[in-house]
Amino acid sequence: MYAKTPIVSFVGKSNSGKTTLIVKVIKELKLRGLRVATIKHTHHNVDMDTKGKDSWKHSQAGADAVIIVSENKMGLFRTTQKRVLLKEMVETYLRDFDIIILEGYKTEPIPKIEVFRTENGDQMVCRDDEHLIAVIGDKDPIMNVPYLHIDADVRKIVDFIMSYLKINVSV
Repeated sequence: MYAKTPIVSFVGKSNSGKTTLIVKVIKELKLRGLRVATIKHTHHNVDMDTKGKDSWKHSQAGADAVIIVSENKMGLFRTTQKRVLLKEMVETYLRDFDIIILEGYKTEPIPKIEVFRTENGDQMVCRDDEHLIAVIGDKDPIMNVPYLHIDADVRKIVDFIMSYLKINVSV
């Protein structure tokens, strides 16, 4: 494991419903009083700063790192020479959370839940992954991991995640 903070990754093909499900899971975890962090992995080169804003202007001028700070939020924009490893992000920035939810990272050795929709084909991205802990989808793929329907009550999904990751909360 990367840190003492429990981590679970939602994986699956594009348009399988990962983000929609993660949003529901985050809301339920917050209702239970947990501090939740998320990391979204993408293969695309994205610019996360807003064009025209002062922080963007700082970056455009050549700053290698820009931090935006307000009374209750902060954001870091940093140029990297190489891909930042998941372990480094977790240990550097996310050590004080109750759970970390990832979207993607299908090749990392961490617990994964595959979101599987038959309309996207019958092939799963992590079918043979030893770290696959469950499948959430529109059809049970008949595997040796728990299956929950995509339309299941999100509380059941969160109960499963918390049980698997051994997260105890008294709310």
